[in-house]
Amino acid sequence: MISFDNISKSYGARVLFENVTFNINKGERIGLVGRNGHGKTTLMRIITGEESADEGKISIPKNYKIGFLKQHISFSKKTVIEEAMLGLKEEEKNDRWKAEKILFGLGFTADDMEKDPASFSGGFQVRLTLTQTLLSQPDLLLLDEPTNYLDIVSIRWLKSFLNTWKGELLLITHDRQFMDDVVTHVAGIHRSKVRKIAGKTEKFYEQIAKDEEIYEKTRINDEQKRKDLEQYITRFRAKARLAGLVQSRIKTLNKMEKKEKLEAIKNLEFSFKYKPVTSKQIMRAENISFSYDEKNYLIKDLSIIIGSEDKIAVIGKNGRGKSTLLKLFAGLLNPNSGNIIYHTGCLKGYYEQTNVSSLNPDNTVEEEIQSVSDDFDRTYVRNICGSMLFMQDDALKKIKVLSGGEKSRVMLGKIIASPLNVLMLDEPTNHLDMDACDSLIEAVDNFPGAVIMVTHNEMFLHALANKLIVFQDEYPYVFEGTYEEFLEKEGWKEEGNIKEKEVKTKLTKKDARKLRSEIIAEKSKIIKPLEEKSASLEISITEYEEEVSAINEKLIEASSCGQGQLIGEYGKRLSELNKLIDEAFEELDKITQELDSKKEEYEEKLNQIEE
Repeated sequence: MISFDNISKSYGARVLFENVTFNINKGERIGLVGRNGHGKTTLMRIITGEESADEGKISIPKNYKIGFLKQHISFSKKTVIEEAMLGLKEEEKNDRWKAEKILFGLGFTADDMEKDPASFSGGFQVRLTLTQTLLSQPDLLLLDEPTNYLDIVSIRWLKSFLNTWKGELLLITHDRQFMDDVVTHVAGIHRSKVRKIAGKTEKFYEQIAKDEEIYEKTRINDEQKRKDLEQYITRFRAKARLAGLVQSRIKTLNKMEKKEKLEAIKNLEFSFKYKPVTSKQIMRAENISFSYDEKNYLIKDLSIIIGSEDKIAVIGKNGRGKSTLLKLFAGLLNPNSGNIIYHTGCLKGYYEQTNVSSLNPDNTVEEEIQSVSDDFDRTYVRNICGSMLFMQDDALKKIKVLSGGEKSRVMLGKIIASPLNVLMLDEPTNHLDMDACDSLIEAVDNFPGAVIMVTHNEMFLHALANKLIVFQDEYPYVFEGTYEEFLEKEGWKEEGNIKEKEVKTKLTKKDARKLRSEIIAEKSKIIKPLEEKSASLEISITEYEEEVSAINEKLIEASSCGQGQLIGEYGKRLSELNKLIDEAFEELDKITQELDSKKEEYEEKLNQIEE
């Protein structure tokens, strides 16, 4: 268990949190929520020791291991599999199979195992580091936005993995469904305090709203009571015969704690402006194909009719061409063959995360949104700034000093500034906090026009999509239906293939015999102490039960002779024995489960070699 005791942290005059007190108990998987910039990552860094609290202390048990993703990625081995295996415990340091299992789950292929880690993209390097962290089997796992660099199949795999996690977990993610599917508790940084409850995010936010409603009602009642007391004191202060009552009310008034009115919290609230179009079709693609090198086609003979109210999700693994397809639809790239035809009234708004580089770093937020059109007056521009949470002087901040999340909001602000009838959004939730994601999904849902969105966020997929473009087979294809229907009828083939990928590098008979001997030796080293402990517990339980039986006989004899002192002693011992038996059975149950799990694990390893 980790205990936070009155932890406070500030940067200058800016208070992130103060007097934070809560526990991470054994087996708890906690989702940490709060707005961007309010201290979630800082709290994690205090746990790891990368930062220190201004006040208070964190109590961490001796030999308690904390696993977290490294901020600075560096590799020391020449192959992916060797680098991943560095995360294994000492007794498992040669367990290639366990490392491969996680690597495959996170999207690596069998061919990737012997490649240089440095040859991979930043996203896959993060996945490799995540693999090391998971393999180390820490007591507490800290994950800060782990889904940002994962595709939808890997996210689903990680979700399944975390649901079997035996240790503690502290998770930060903007993906509400991912969090809800994984956590047992939610802890939120709200008004510089941390509140922790059992349950999912909806329950947490409902409780916060309820608490604030009660606080405000109490504050208003107290204010009225204070006014009534002040009026009584003023009215009767001069009357000698009421002096005692007046003094009593003065004391009551002085004891009353004055509750300050809660500062209003501004939420990201906006809507995309819609330009009506009369046609049922807004655009269509006819047999489009695209390749960057005219050889290896990402898209081949894709055709789709996009209705003026369609909500289309583009889904699939990373690196397959989803963003490329969106650029084709947006007119930023031209297909090698085929045509994309737009209705004459088509007005497109295109959002891509990498487009933040197109922002002028020397512009203010206001100037950047103004740059969309000279026709916008300042009031209109400042209203958009406000809806994107850039109130008052914040609208005068330079782009170059903004965080990634703030730049994302500027990009969204530029899109909502002009009327549109087609929204094209490429991973719009990255760098947005959970509250902002909720506002975005509501704005997209309420937009009357067409939406084409690349996303790995399954909550968005379930809530919005009525049609899919799926990058799953050799080339993308159109699925006419919702995401739920896709999962029921087709599903992700990669999920079925992960076990097939968890194969074994081809071994010679000699190497197979050697590996088999190593696994059997390792199995004996792990299994034998568990079996011995199990046998010892069974003996203890038998001995306790025999003693219980003997004491019961003595208790009957003492009762018949009226020996009160002995009856008390026997009763006390019986209570002790029953407690010992319960504890022994509980420990035996845990060891039996661990023993069965380990036996199954080693059996699977041996089967892998035989196959």
